Parts: sequence; structure tokens; C-alpha cells
Amino acid sequence: MTAATDNGIINTPSNHSVDETVEKLRGILRDKGINLFTIVDHSGEAEKAGMKMPPTKLLVFGNPKGGTPVMLAAPSIAIDLPLKVLVWEDSRGTTWLSYNSPEYLKRRHGVPEDLVKNISVVGAPVQTVAE
Repeated sequence: MTAATDNGIINTPSNHSVDETVEKLRGILRDKGINLFTIVDHSGEAEKAGMKMPPTKLLVFGNPKGGTPVMLAAPSIAIDLPLKVLVWEDSRGTTWLSYNSPEYLKRRHGVPEDLVKNISVVGAPVQTVAE
């Protein structure tokens, strides 16, 4: 089940831990030839600062061949690209994958309809990873 919020974020529960979910998503991105630019380990950085938070990691990824035409057509979308998926654990121990809805990004930045496919590549990998 995937839940879309009114703020443009799609939240999908995962049947795996945060680390397992991240590794599965890394593998799918690699297999699809999508660049994984970085993983931000928010909970790891919090721990270094002497604070505790549930496991939380942000994957930043994309493909310049797909993203560049979108940024040329709608320059402000560069603030939301590369694409991102947040993998996090809630207070009940459930792991979630969260990402911006392509429709939300389309409306927010005025992305032409023919380029929405370029920013819609997140949904399928997220569904695969969550299972």
C-alpha cells in the first residue's frame, strides 16, 4: 500500500529494515544504470553529535540524460533534483520509503507533460524494494 500525502510526499511501507531496504534499492538503481550520487545517513550523523534518532537514510540518485531536459524546461526543478528517497523507521519500528510525487513536482515546477516520465522513475523501484 502506498499513501500519498497532501504535501506531495508518497509514503510506502517496507517489509525490511532500513539497512536492508537501502541495500535493495542500491541494487535496483545499479541494475538500471541509475547513478547513486550519495547516501546521507541522518541517524549516523545524529549519533556522532551525541543524539539518538531512529534509522534514517536519504538516497540521492538520478541520470543526467533524464534530468537535464527537465531542468532545461523547468529550471526551478533543480532544487528537487537529483531524485531522492528517504528510508526511515517510525516509532513502531516500521520502515518507510518516502519520495516526492511526480505529479507534485510537475505542478510545483510546471514540468511539461512529455517530461514527467523522466521524474517518474522512483515508483517502480520503491514498490519492488518494499515487497
